[in-house]
Amino acid sequence: MTDNYEQLFATVRRTLAKESEVTQETIRERIQDLRKAKVFEVSDEEADKIAREIEAIENIAMKLGPIIKDKKVHREWLDAEKANIDPYYWDRYEQLLLEQKHFPTKVITCLDEDTDRILRLLGSPKNPEDWDRRGMVVGHVQSGKTANYTGLICKAADAGYKLIVVIAGIHNSLRNQTQIRIDEGFVGRDSSAFLRNKTNKRIGVGEIDDRKPPPLTLTNTERDFDSHIATSLGVELRTLNVPAIFVIKKNFKTLKNLGGWLKFHNKKSNSNLVDAPMLLIDDEADNASINISKDPERVSTINRYIRELLAMFKRSCYIAYTATPFANIFIDPDTEDEMLKEDLFPRNFIVSLEPPDNYFGSTRVFGDHADPGVIRHIEDNEDLLPIRHKNHHRVTKLPASLLEAIRTFVLARSIRMIRKQEDHNSMLVNVSRYNSVQEEVHERIRKFMSVLVKRIRYEPTGDSRQALKDDEIRALYDTWKDVYFDKHSKSETWDKIFEKLLEAVAPIKTIEINSRTKSKLDYDTEHGSQIIAIGGLSLSRGLTLEGLSVSYFLLNSMMYDTLMQRGRWFGYRTGYEDVCRIWMTPDAEDWYEHITETIEELRDEFRRMEQAKLTPEEFGLKVRSHPGTLIVTARNKIGSAERHTVRVGFSNTLIETHAIPAQKEYLEDNLQAAKTLVAAALKGANGERADDTQGQQPSRGFGPSKVFIGTGNTLFCKIPVEPILDFIESWHNASESLPTYTMPVLEYISRKASKELNEWDVVVVGLKSGDKERNDLGIPIKCQKRNVKQKIKNCIFLSTKQRIASRGAEKVGLSEKEIKKAERSWKEEPGNENKEIPDREYREKRERPLLLIHLLKLNPDSRKIELPDPPFVVAWGISFPRSTDKEQTIEYVINTTGLREEIWDGDDDPESENEN
Repeated sequence: MTDNYEQLFATVRRTLAKESEVTQETIRERIQDLRKAKVFEVSDEEADKIAREIEAIENIAMKLGPIIKDKKVHREWLDAEKANIDPYYWDRYEQLLLEQKHFPTKVITCLDEDTDRILRLLGSPKNPEDWDRRGMVVGHVQSGKTANYTGLICKAADAGYKLIVVIAGIHNSLRNQTQIRIDEGFVGRDSSAFLRNKTNKRIGVGEIDDRKPPPLTLTNTERDFDSHIATSLGVELRTLNVPAIFVIKKNFKTLKNLGGWLKFHNKKSNSNLVDAPMLLIDDEADNASINISKDPERVSTINRYIRELLAMFKRSCYIAYTATPFANIFIDPDTEDEMLKEDLFPRNFIVSLEPPDNYFGSTRVFGDHADPGVIRHIEDNEDLLPIRHKNHHRVTKLPASLLEAIRTFVLARSIRMIRKQEDHNSMLVNVSRYNSVQEEVHERIRKFMSVLVKRIRYEPTGDSRQALKDDEIRALYDTWKDVYFDKHSKSETWDKIFEKLLEAVAPIKTIEINSRTKSKLDYDTEHGSQIIAIGGLSLSRGLTLEGLSVSYFLLNSMMYDTLMQRGRWFGYRTGYEDVCRIWMTPDAEDWYEHITETIEELRDEFRRMEQAKLTPEEFGLKVRSHPGTLIVTARNKIGSAERHTVRVGFSNTLIETHAIPAQKEYLEDNLQAAKTLVAAALKGANGERADDTQGQQPSRGFGPSKVFIGTGNTLFCKIPVEPILDFIESWHNASESLPTYTMPVLEYISRKASKELNEWDVVVVGLKSGDKERNDLGIPIKCQKRNVKQKIKNCIFLSTKQRIASRGAEKVGLSEKEIKKAERSWKEEPGNENKEIPDREYREKRERPLLLIHLLKLNPDSRKIELPDPPFVVAWGISFPRSTDKEQTIEYVINTTGLREEIWDGDDDPESENEN
């Protein structure tokens, strides 16, 4: 783009920011006014493109998320102080976001209000009394948490905070990237140049306004905190006249050095406590847990030093930023008492951030309305790049699916060039946590790219059709037809793409990102960086890959936080969302779908708890008691003992037997248990034919039970609790199906059997059409079919995402009125108009629990999997309504030995010997 183009774009944005209402007409009028005044010389085509870009930006909206606060009295100070606060740091950051980062006006407005809401919850820096505030901000992966806390830092500095510490993750690459963003958005100068030779090189906000001296930076883009360098600056903590900021790595040595330096310099003030008000931002806070490592002492050291750092200040605020709060990372999960003591639990407030509506997040990729074609399956890796491997594994050849992904990246770059999108493009290859394996993969990708460039460069004919005689160019063409054909405009034909191939492929660099290499992501180039990044842990948390369009991803983990944080593809892909592709295994896709649904449930719970004025303590207990955290807790404690006790609640949850025992005698017993239950439900029930079992709920006071025989399902209404208890007690549960452990489920039902759970709906789930009806359960049923994902030891996995029921299953047994009410309330929520209603919305309307019985015909996913004969098995699920009583939890005793290899590969250890 020309300088005039960029300057006109920025000037129009700045002008429109002062308008009370922005329309298409307003945008074009401002452009024409500036062109007529001959301030900027641009062509008609460029002027039209500017107008369309600004129109698209101005249509992007963002809404405020819920806040959960404690009930203790907190001195409201911000509004009273507003008139006395000079918003110097915030004003120039706001201008940077508007003019250079091209943030939508509505998003900046929402960010302004969000950061004000958080600042209000902090202590007033002018309050001389001792105070200590703890909070948490929950965002989405790659959704703008850094922008949020940079804005908060600016406002805190404006208000009078003097010391600001940002703990920026466990990897050097993330710390360096965060330092760059803080320099650009808050400091306004290049910290490396200043600390190296005292050069005051202005960048970012410093180029917008430098009337005041810049904040003091005691770390830089090249080096973490160094006490010797900090001492050489002659900083006096008690006489700071500008804010001082530290951007440090989450490493116990760094934290110890910083604490020691602060203690030494504070001695001059004859006080044990630092008087300057301090704000500590803990980015990727779920990775500060005392429960992440197999060696609790090493991680607890990090936790302890953070707490010691906070304890050194008379006035301090700790804010944890995370997208994955499921591990309840701030406490020891074994005891509820520990949660409320002086750990890092966010006792004062929890703020949930909503992303802008152009966010390319988990629901767009894995939700009910996921964009089709984004996910591509990896099914050819095990012989060459097995998910489970050791650090000495040799990579003799790259899987064909990885080569296809690389070709797709080249094509994506070509398509973006046709669209005149000349900025950054990245591809992520994350297939191993081991540096040695990454190195071999990197070398093979480099050789492949070298051959590909030569084939394209020296293609003799220059004709797009004749070039197909070359096998590599033909492979590119075949990939284009498979991945992109019929999905893009007519201007992006193979002929057009072929014209751009050499220009697209030649600048692409392959780089290895880990603790052993000196490579780094360099986006400070005029025409954009073109990168294939190969890495493991260093690419897993917080690190942003600009222009990421293609990802190739192999991971052995079922961990909610690990999987979501490894999803670097989440973020903003304006103008090229349709070219983005992600390669992963089918099992990984299943887990992402499950986690996406679980996190959306948690966010719904956030909103409900805000309306009910519940506290962070109550939210913490809710997170801890969610059945989904059974796996997280098992992982957290997996190295320290064989068995652990966890407390779980079932109110407003769905649990299912996604895994069943493989032993023939157990399968036969389970089938008999289901048959006995159906016989008990049939006894004395009045039969009635229905076209559908949905909306077939008898009115209150109807007889003991009623059966509705639909075209697929058979529904029994108002069944007494006793046959349900007998069924659960007779069931042989697979140890890998954690939420359906028999004794805890029985205990929960028994506790509420006399009131809330005294009557049940039971549905035998069947198909409306399909194979011949069977009578295994005593009623005619057309079986559902399930492809067995994997079989391990004595366990058959029916699903890797802990779900076996189809969408909409939980509305069975609800009345038509209840169904319509649930659907209406869902559709009324902004952004849900065209989305399918999730089952949790129906669950909210349930008065009775629903037991779902599934008779399944098993099919193997591969010939290696042996199945029972005959291959008909039973599985079940329970949809529990929301309890009206205070949340009750049940003890689970987890055998961690059997889970080690299945759910965790050690990738979350901050002190990993393979990467850090």
